[in-house]
Amino acid sequence: MPDTKPLQFRQLKSACSNCSVLELCLPIGLSGQEVERLDALIVQRFKVRKGAALYREGDPLRSLYAVRLGSFKTNVLSVDGREQVTGFQIPGEMLGLDAISTDTHACNAFALEDSEVCPIHFTHLEKLAQQLPSLQHNLTKLLSREIVRDHDMLMLLGTMNSDERLAAFLLNLSQRLNQRGYSAKNFVLKMRREEIGSYLGLRLETICRGIAHLRDQGLVEISGRDVKIHNLEGLKQMIAGCHRPTLC
Repeated sequence: MPDTKPLQFRQLKSACSNCSVLELCLPIGLSGQEVERLDALIVQRFKVRKGAALYREGDPLRSLYAVRLGSFKTNVLSVDGREQVTGFQIPGEMLGLDAISTDTHACNAFALEDSEVCPIHFTHLEKLAQQLPSLQHNLTKLLSREIVRDHDMLMLLGTMNSDERLAAFLLNLSQRLNQRGYSAKNFVLKMRREEIGSYLGLRLETICRGIAHLRDQGLVEISGRDVKIHNLEGLKQMIAGCHRPTLC
């Protein structure tokens, strides 16, 4: 895979049982012995440089990828080359689920920063899941989460104004980062504002105005890519009643 960089041999063992995002990833709920069997499927972790593709639309399904370090975006391109961002993935989340139905990827996945993934060969994973009901249950939950994510996105685009969409995005990212032990109020955006706009269905100038509006209300201050949330409860109240605050 030309866009990726394998780790050195001494680093190849993935050690799911010692991973910092184990509780958020595919092995959740598995026993120690079951985690070891899943760990054996991960031949090697590998790094993906910033801007490089993990996979592209039309590539055959080979593996699912657990994000261990860094972050990614998924997107699709229109016939005339316009980008539509479909999601952002951070440690503990899975990439590649889009290919399960047709055995080919329906989108592109690019690293937003220097990142690292754990590839899990899908055919081997299916066979192991048949032997481990807990693993099969986790796979089903992952697929269900994708469906819920799509429903949430449709709700966001259909019922929220531009400021509410931006507030929901920042609140969701805050919650996901906090689950991973990071600050809920101070973090760095790995994606560009144009990419956020594409994901939320908003123009760049609308995103910029929304950032100014949130600042003027004393809710959030964004300088460059540095985010400081001054009022989490205010953000929650802003979108209360129009959408579940757990969009991911």
